Amino acid sequence: MSPNTNSNANPNNSTEDRVRSNLKKKLRKKRIKRLITWVVVVAMLGIAVFTYQFYKTNGRMPFTSADKLAAQQATAATQETTVREIEFSQTIDISGNVEAFQTQKVVFRSTGAVTGVFVEEGVRVKKGDLLATIDDTSQSYTLANIESQIEEAKLQGSVRQLELLEMQKTMAVNNLDYTKAYANFDGVVASVSVDEGDYFEAGDAAMVIIDRSKLKATVEIDEIDIQSVQTGMTAELTFDSIPGKTIDATVTYIPMLGRTTSQGIGVLDVEIVIEDPPTALAPGFTFAGTISADEVKRMLVLPTSAIVSNRRGSDTVRKKGADGNPVSVEVTTKYLGEGMSEILSGNLKAGDVVLMGTTTNSMFNIGIPGATPMQGSGGGAGLRTSL
Repeated sequence: MSPNTNSNANPNNSTEDRVRSNLKKKLRKKRIKRLITWVVVVAMLGIAVFTYQFYKTNGRMPFTSADKLAAQQATAATQETTVREIEFSQTIDISGNVEAFQTQKVVFRSTGAVTGVFVEEGVRVKKGDLLATIDDTSQSYTLANIESQIEEAKLQGSVRQLELLEMQKTMAVNNLDYTKAYANFDGVVASVSVDEGDYFEAGDAAMVIIDRSKLKATVEIDEIDIQSVQTGMTAELTFDSIPGKTIDATVTYIPMLGRTTSQGIGVLDVEIVIEDPPTALAPGFTFAGTISADEVKRMLVLPTSAIVSNRRGSDTVRKKGADGNPVSVEVTTKYLGEGMSEILSGNLKAGDVVLMGTTTNSMFNIGIPGATPMQGSGGGAGLRTSL
């Protein structure tokens, strides 16, 4: 009976044993992999800490010999550049549109029906010419009545009454004059918006007169560029209406007060004048141009990559001394673009040799305490300069 009992045992037991065995093997492999991973991580951290401590103590990487490091630094130190002096004249870009040098908006200063219009569009007028009139019957009657009262007051000998009437006469003469419109300057009638018989209220515009003997424009110049602008300077303008020709203008007015644009930039509205404009130019035409400073300026320039900006906020360069050894010189700079900077102050002059070896890239910026590396113009390594 015993053999028959063993042969009839439940086959599920053997299957469960095999499953448990496989699970144990998988768990064992996972533990081994996890252990290996931790060993690798700890080893990498240990190498990193060792490398950092070694560099901090010896000033070089563990696998770089002191002689090789010295040779690399010596090679880098041989890179040199020269302080240069350049001459330049400042040019300021401007744009805008021209307008008539003078504009008169002719208005009636009295109310009434128009009795006369003596000019038409395009006619030239002189200062003081009568342009139009309004019915002056009421004003003429008032003046005549006051003059009559003055004659009576003279016969009666009333000094006080005579003084009052003379004042009334002055007012009446002014009111009569308000019925007439005159030209304020020599010019051309640009537009007429009145006809005889029209009824006008005081202050209504009747016509426009312009002076085209000169043209003017107002141009925006920012708070930095305005330091180089003076009255009398020449501006060169180009107009689409006159291709291939440059028109000269003169800076005639620089205001005392500036304003701030919507972008937060301080500007002054400077006036320029074209003295004898071509007939092809009309008020409203647009232009582009430049204002050029007459004064030729000089500046010292140096590659930006030779300048070290320290954390304490100062810039320095390593000038080659008379004995060939580098001397640290504190400077003030202004970035000009294209990888060049202007030397604003510091013990440097044209021709001085400046070492650039400290600007070579290295993992820890060797030899430049506090320097901030940056990518220079053209993809070369450089140092950030003060702007």
